[in-house]
Amino acid sequence: MKKNIKVNFLVVGAQKSGTTALDRYLRQHPEIEMGSKKELHFFDHEKNFLGKANYDQYHQHFAGHHSKIRGECTPIYMYWQPAMERIYQYNPDMKIIAVLRDPIARAFSHWNLERERNADHADFSFAIREEKKRCEAALPLQHRLFSYIDRGFYDQQIKRIWRYFPRMQTLFIQHENLKRHPQITMKTIADFLDIADFKDIQPLDINSTKYSTTLSEDDYKYLKEIFDDSIKETEKLLS
Repeated sequence: MKKNIKVNFLVVGAQKSGTTALDRYLRQHPEIEMGSKKELHFFDHEKNFLGKANYDQYHQHFAGHHSKIRGECTPIYMYWQPAMERIYQYNPDMKIIAVLRDPIARAFSHWNLERERNADHADFSFAIREEKKRCEAALPLQHRLFSYIDRGFYDQQIKRIWRYFPRMQTLFIQHENLKRHPQITMKTIADFLDIADFKDIQPLDINSTKYSTTLSEDDYKYLKEIFDDSIKETEKLLS
């Protein structure tokens, strides 16, 4: 049993928004101990919460070095409905970081990922128009694979985070800023985590493969109409 270990911050999403690059950047900092791998998936696995949560199992992913802070990156936490309450019960002082990407681009990237994994053989037009029906099999939980649209309603997810954590414990950054201005973005994160600035951050282009298909105009318009209200509400929340 590892004593005196407590995870202080989490990168909770969004999937396909640059979290792999962010995880790499965080691992470069001498004051941070990250988990043994990206995506520990502790707070989104129902089996971990059938009874009393076994945090020792979670802590096995941390060496227990005398780092100033510890963190991990599991992008589904932001989306998974029970996760925030579980995280709060584990550590009410947890700092929460989320990277937000245009939800249309995120959905298309997510679908391409699942197609490359041979996890989804449907074309994108069908997948987004039949998403609700395709996700019914996972009810009452959310669908981990086919939730291309559902994961993009950031306003709902932000409100759920703020239900448990005060705004001062949360940081939302834009995918484009992380991608184009990583040094500046990582300084914002360093200030948020109360650690020294990151040094020599170089842009990383990870998991960014060229798609074999392009997003059609019809699919773009379909998604834009779906996401318009959510995008406006998200901007209002974060303004």
